Amino acid sequence: MINPTDPTHSSPPMKDLAPQITRQRLLIEGCYTTDVDRDTIAAYLLGVAAHLGLRAYGTPIIHAPGGLGKAENQGFDAFIPLIDSGISLYVWSSAKFFATVLFTCKAFDTQQAVDYTWQFFQAHALEYQVF
Repeated sequence: MINPTDPTHSSPPMKDLAPQITRQRLLIEGCYTTDVDRDTIAAYLLGVAAHLGLRAYGTPIIHAPGGLGKAENQGFDAFIPLIDSGISLYVWSSAKFFATVLFTCKAFDTQQAVDYTWQFFQAHALEYQVF
């Protein structure tokens, strides 16, 4: 048995514990140039879901810590529930940096998600990883 608290433990590829369940995960991080506020975040979450053919069953939930915590971490935390899972978005306002995680039980086109996100945030730098 692997002890996940062992500091010498390196993470091997994960075993698929539920192969009968379709799961697709995509992390996108980038540095943005557009203005970002609550309306921008709602538009992104609704827009990327629609662009990928994913169906939302609720409105975006958006939080801003409003001065709580470290100044460099101020920004937004957001989530939209999907029929087939959800999309999370994290924004660091002063650094003009974002990270979004798409977790779905329905397959989607990774490149379309990356391209949409790149264009939406007018990113000047962007990295992504499928996992």
